[in-house]
Amino acid sequence: MTPLVQGQGIHKRFGRLDVLKGIDFEVMPQEVACVIGPSGSGKSTLLRCINHLEKIDAGRLFVDGQLIGYRQRGEKLYELREREIAGQRRDIGMVFQRFNLFPHMTALENVMEAPVQVRRENRDSVRQRSRELLDRVGLADKEKAYPAQLSGGQQQRVAIARALAMQPKLMLFDEPTSALDPELVGDVLGVMRQLAQDGMTMIVVTHEMQFAREVADKVLFMDGGVVVEEGTPEQVVGNPSHERTRSFLARVLNPNA
Repeated sequence: MTPLVQGQGIHKRFGRLDVLKGIDFEVMPQEVACVIGPSGSGKSTLLRCINHLEKIDAGRLFVDGQLIGYRQRGEKLYELREREIAGQRRDIGMVFQRFNLFPHMTALENVMEAPVQVRRENRDSVRQRSRELLDRVGLADKEKAYPAQLSGGQQQRVAIARALAMQPKLMLFDEPTSALDPELVGDVLGVMRQLAQDGMTMIVVTHEMQFAREVADKVLFMDGGVVVEEGTPEQVVGNPSHERTRSFLARVLNPNA
């Protein structure tokens, strides 16, 4: 089976700071990959490179066999035009730490906006699909609510529905629960668990180790801009082989120790 997402020798620097130092990874169709590691390890940067929100400095990134952000001629890469990059992003849903909902639009209008404005889909059919998506994330009764009238967890679930409205082949989650109060985390993770069960290919940057253990097919532990360890949740979280992974997990799993 061909990987849905493939990174080859990914490098990214900001000025003199090397953030990604040669990342290789693969995510197969319908696989859930969780990326864990300390702050500043390059996790979110890697995620943002996958849909070209950040431009890589070296390497290649492919989604569904398509080179992301560039066209290759011979050995040279040429960056795609913005319209072409936007076309690639349509197939890649992304959910951020902050919900980034339009404050002047209702939940339903937020979910409908991109399919109508970007894909030029029929408004009536989009409205029906958007209502089904709000129901899917447990918010059928909130379609007329504005973001300010919703809790953080509800806003994040609207953001997930909004990303799904574009019918993506891949979903990226950048620490989707980190801005939420603890009691709201479970509802968002529940939606993500259901997406995984439904076969959505997902890459999730997270500190939720229980979610990684229960839902991930693959876990990547990053530190210092490299993938230190990769394997199943049982291998990486349950029985890590690297001392750096062990020390990180000891702090995360036993914060008061």
